[in-house]
Amino acid sequence: MNTPAELDIARRLDQDILAPMKKRFVGKDEIVDLLGVALVSGENLFLLGPPGTAKSALVHELASRLDGRSFEYLLTRFTEPNELFGPFDIRRLREGELVTNTANMLPEAELAFLDELLNANSAILNSLLTVLNERILRRGRETFDLPLLTVIGASNRLPEDETLGALFDRFLIRVRCDNVERDRLSEVLDAGWSLETEGHETPITVTTEEVRTLSNIIAQVEIASIRDAIATLVAQLRQAGLAVSDRRAVKFQRLIAASALLCGRMEARRSDLWVLRYTWDTEEQEQVLASLVRHAIDEGEANQPDDHPRSRDSEQPDPETIARDLDALDAAVDASPSGAERVRLIDRLSTLTARCEWIENDTSRSELLARTATLWERLGR
Repeated sequence: MNTPAELDIARRLDQDILAPMKKRFVGKDEIVDLLGVALVSGENLFLLGPPGTAKSALVHELASRLDGRSFEYLLTRFTEPNELFGPFDIRRLREGELVTNTANMLPEAELAFLDELLNANSAILNSLLTVLNERILRRGRETFDLPLLTVIGASNRLPEDETLGALFDRFLIRVRCDNVERDRLSEVLDAGWSLETEGHETPITVTTEEVRTLSNIIAQVEIASIRDAIATLVAQLRQAGLAVSDRRAVKFQRLIAASALLCGRMEARRSDLWVLRYTWDTEEQEQVLASLVRHAIDEGEANQPDDHPRSRDSEQPDPETIARDLDALDAAVDASPSGAERVRLIDRLSTLTARCEWIENDTSRSELLARTATLWERLGR
């Protein structure tokens, strides 16, 4: 299988678009890499985090570097469909026709950013679902095929009701976008000041049409050699309590193939499973998911030069996140689970215990291991 032209697009996308963005946005390397995966796979990305953490700026920068049309909107409970999709043409309306004026609105965008996504109301929800899933907008008798490459949604919370859960489900990739840590704040100030005072030009080296061409060869990536590994990992995720439907499992393959393409390969490897770390539904799942994915990768071949850099992420477990996970587990044990639920809790506790062993701080590690020991006793093990 030989597609040199498309792989050259992937190389330029990584080197000329994503790499410069990482330099400009301090502490956002993870998000920038995932934006690349979202673009190539054609899947949507959800950012969880507070205002002021450069979410919209990242989308603007990406659009400017791709010479793409972008659309941004802050959703409220009162947002109406015409604010996203365009108003009806008044002149045509007087003539008895319902025709949408889509100029500069979401239907014409290649990149879209929907801030406070979970404020979406029922008036726009159904239309938004087809936009996100099928890249189609239906308004009355009108049907629009949308040029969207990806939609980035953002919120400072996760969905709590079933209706919003359907919307959230359309965002296959989920990642945190927080303020940078204290030790990198000086870098943020320096980069931000340079942006304010100097500005910058972004030469166009990759176009949105080239990205679309790259996305169109996703199905040509050889993935059969790791399909058993994917199936095993999905089964482990389900056993650990993550709701992975067959539909989502199939879509996982697009993310994995996109990782391979961005590495200049037409064949996927176990190392490309790294993208599945970002398919969680709840905060308590993040560490468990990261552990299972890391284990799946470690069972594969040794590091190779053209593996994705994120595949060997050496990030240490976060004690606070593990503590929250143990709080949730503690509450679940209080409910006196039995049968399949008890087995699931044992699996989760086993994973969290293993994560505790990797914590560098001796005090935090000892305290959390003591909590896991208590939970093991309560579960009768």
